[in-house]
Amino acid sequence: MRTERNLTRLDRVFARLDREPERPVLLDVPKMSRHRIALFAGTLAFYAAIVWAVLITSWLVRLDWQVMFFRPYQQWPEIHAFVDYYVVLGQRGPTAVMVAAWLGWRSWRQHTLRPLLALAVSLLLLNVTVGAAKLGMGRLGPHYATTIGSNEMWLGGDIFPSGHTANAVVTWGILAYLASTPRARRWLSALSAVVSLGVGLSTVYIGTHWLSDVLLGWAAGLLILLALPWFEPLIARSEAWILALRDRLRDRVPARAGRVAPVTRPVGAPVVLTPSATTGRGDDPVYEPASASRSRAAVAPVYLASAPLTAHAERTPVTPAGVRRPQHAERHPRGSAPTSTARHGAGG
Repeated sequence: MRTERNLTRLDRVFARLDREPERPVLLDVPKMSRHRIALFAGTLAFYAAIVWAVLITSWLVRLDWQVMFFRPYQQWPEIHAFVDYYVVLGQRGPTAVMVAAWLGWRSWRQHTLRPLLALAVSLLLLNVTVGAAKLGMGRLGPHYATTIGSNEMWLGGDIFPSGHTANAVVTWGILAYLASTPRARRWLSALSAVVSLGVGLSTVYIGTHWLSDVLLGWAAGLLILLALPWFEPLIARSEAWILALRDRLRDRVPARAGRVAPVTRPVGAPVVLTPSATTGRGDDPVYEPASASRSRAAVAPVYLASAPLTAHAERTPVTPAGVRRPQHAERHPRGSAPTSTARHGAGG
């Protein structure tokens, strides 16, 4: 007879939320395959083509001006409030906090630091590459454009490529990169693509970026995700070093505590201090262990030593010191026979 109950979908969800007993033996770490290398090369060529098209003021720059004069925020003002909130999904601070919280839970569950280290490496690459491109090309945005039809390059701006778009591609795409199963990777890849596409178009709608800025931001973020397998050995070495450092610090804490307060007696045999009969300087009592006092009490002092008991009549009388009355000549100890002289003296 079968008595075990069938697991429901909610039970499976809670089982996945529990921490695994130990680190999984095999983690699905993406490798730099030929397919990924081909995608990286194609994305890099697309990146260079966008930059070249803007530099020579090609049809892409004319399209940028046409979209800017179209003013999407005036054409569809009813979605302006929603777009203002949606574009936050591309800001580095809020998105990094949300994704780091999720990946921190993943790290705790699987006993590994790889998710957090992968996020840190991707954000570092994003800041270096996108920041250098922004400052190097110095393009002005639509709100600060000076000459109609120009590419607005090297004028001190910092909007090319779009940082919001590149950040959305990296922070949401890292979830797909770290997915545990191929099915989850496909779904998360599609979700991150939709989110990053919406963030890029939101910046164009508001008027903070040119359309070419968004295209270059997509390419910049995708290049970082495609290049992450090259940094997996560095991530593995960093994780091993951090865990070894944690173990050394954990082993050092008990040793340091032992030097400060060394334990000389086994646990379970507490030392109880009792005041001794003697005192130290002044009137302060001297405390000693109870075991010492018990051992000293077990050995009786000399003046209390046990001796063979004698009868009361056999004890020799002792005259107390300091008694003024001399002992009577005719008195004799109790129980002793009188001498003959005393007997004759008594008769005469």
